[in-house]
Amino acid sequence: MSDKIPMTVVGAERLREELQRLKSKDRPAVIEAIAEARAKGDLSENAEYDAAKEQQGFIEGRIREIEDFIARAQIIDPKSLNAGDRIVFGATVELEDQDGQTITYQIVGDAEADIKENKISISSPVARALIGKHEGDSIEVNAPGGTREYSILAVRYI
Repeated sequence: MSDKIPMTVVGAERLREELQRLKSKDRPAVIEAIAEARAKGDLSENAEYDAAKEQQGFIEGRIREIEDFIARAQIIDPKSLNAGDRIVFGATVELEDQDGQTITYQIVGDAEADIKENKISISSPVARALIGKHEGDSIEVNAPGGTREYSILAVRYI
């Protein structure tokens, strides 16, 4: 899979920081935990050993996943985009729903999407509906709870 994946500068930096932490802190800590559990003898009934080995598998898998994301990343700096009020990858968009509630989302790559931080994946239904639209446009999004309508209040590249 050599497809490039779009990623913001901030998202790429966060992944590099996570990779550094996994390699410099988490990996050595789990290796130490495995060594301590081995020192306690019989591994067949050693829950600490099993938990440490499971954690090690998770850490190694996450390291491989992040390294793959970084290797395939097409890093885009939203501040350098000259898209005006047209919505493209990296845009921060302020929306108003049909109930008058406002929400702000940034459209980011799949690897950096985090709904708690209002960062939505480029492949999400909301982001797909927004791409190519302009400030002042309205969109409809087919959500699991039914169709939602939004008005685009502002488009920024920050």
